[in-house]
Amino acid sequence: MASDALHRFVCLCRYLQDPCHVARFQQLCGVRGTFSKKPAEAGESDEEPGVNGACVGQCQGDRAASVGDPAHGLQGQRLRKSLNAAGNVEQDEGSAAFLNGPSERDTERDSKGTVKPLRRNSLTGDVGQEFIIENKFLFYLFTIGTELGNEMFFIVFFPFLMWNVDPYVSRQLIVVWAWVLFLGQSTKDLVRWTRPASPPVVKVEVFYNTEYSMPSTHAMSGTALPFCLFLLTCSRWQYPFIFGLSIALFWSVLVCISRIYMGMHSVLEVITGFLYSVLILAVLQPMLHDIDTFYLSHSYAPLIVLLLHVGFSLVAFSLDSWSTSRGDTAQALATAAGAALASRLNHQLGLHPDPPEEALPLTLPLIDGALLTRSIMRLLVGVAVLLAVRAAMKAVAIPLACKIFGVPSDDVRKARQHAHVELAYRFMVYGTVAYCCVFLVPLLFGFLGLS
Repeated sequence: MASDALHRFVCLCRYLQDPCHVARFQQLCGVRGTFSKKPAEAGESDEEPGVNGACVGQCQGDRAASVGDPAHGLQGQRLRKSLNAAGNVEQDEGSAAFLNGPSERDTERDSKGTVKPLRRNSLTGDVGQEFIIENKFLFYLFTIGTELGNEMFFIVFFPFLMWNVDPYVSRQLIVVWAWVLFLGQSTKDLVRWTRPASPPVVKVEVFYNTEYSMPSTHAMSGTALPFCLFLLTCSRWQYPFIFGLSIALFWSVLVCISRIYMGMHSVLEVITGFLYSVLILAVLQPMLHDIDTFYLSHSYAPLIVLLLHVGFSLVAFSLDSWSTSRGDTAQALATAAGAALASRLNHQLGLHPDPPEEALPLTLPLIDGALLTRSIMRLLVGVAVLLAVRAAMKAVAIPLACKIFGVPSDDVRKARQHAHVELAYRFMVYGTVAYCCVFLVPLLFGFLGLS
């Protein structure tokens, strides 16, 4: 009985992992690839490894049984490590067979101006395959959805909450975000499943294509953040319960579906990411107030914060060979550390105190022209300062880290593949940005009369 249930569960997982489901969803949403159909060479199998372990071939029902097989993941791992060893600068020449040009039908669409190039991967130089968009509304909608898990969103979202809404909520959300990303990215490097095969999947996004894919960390952060925000504010602020729940649910579903639309994750990986984040949130949520209190008031908190965040970053870097996932993990942990240290300093100096419990629940202010103008000005000025700090720190962090660890700095991409350089770079840049966001920028607001 138990073995039969296990067998059914494994079969279901293999079915949900099939990249053909991703390809069919993309076609339903109006995404068309420009793959050329090229017959296999004589004496060769009809499946060849492509970039990131992807296999070339048509969707077949019997292939679903092989998806998620350890041998498949091992093959992708070997190819990925060979790409890393080469510096991950050029797209694998072996994938050139897929890029020979569009079919007649694709050429007709191309003449209508519907072919959209993929965003270049700034770390690997991969420009990806051209694709055709037949439904621009869905393309822009799911592009917004996937951007809800990218760096520029977080560099606006967390400061907006910190400066204009509720620092208490923002501090705790950063804690959840950092640990969800750490656990998600570390799980990816332990499971080591490759991205959905292309073809048949169209890679609408290529920025994260060299990372492993199980579970989807976009789905994890896109689920944990809105629901944690809802849980933190529903009893702290007065607003309709259904409204908050609906926003959280829409946010989560949009991010999750966008990862399938972009061709970055299978259905199974997105579902797993969603459930994994719910589990993490169920464990973390009851402890958030105690964690925040410890960070603000315990005498050894600064030392423990630094040791904990740097230590777990080192753990993440030791799990596998270099990829962008390790930098993203260190970036999240560095941001959390910088925010925690700055919040503690604010608390020690009596700056920006949290409202007393007697004042809860808080009433939403009347949104008038003056409040809206002041909020927009705080956001524009503050984010401009953060971007300037990030740019300045980036200019000095990598050369300094290379000098400290004796790594040549001629090739920045290659230098950043050294764990110590990348780790030091992320903590210097994003720890400083977070520290400025929480401590220095609010002081600037007071000086400019924007408090």
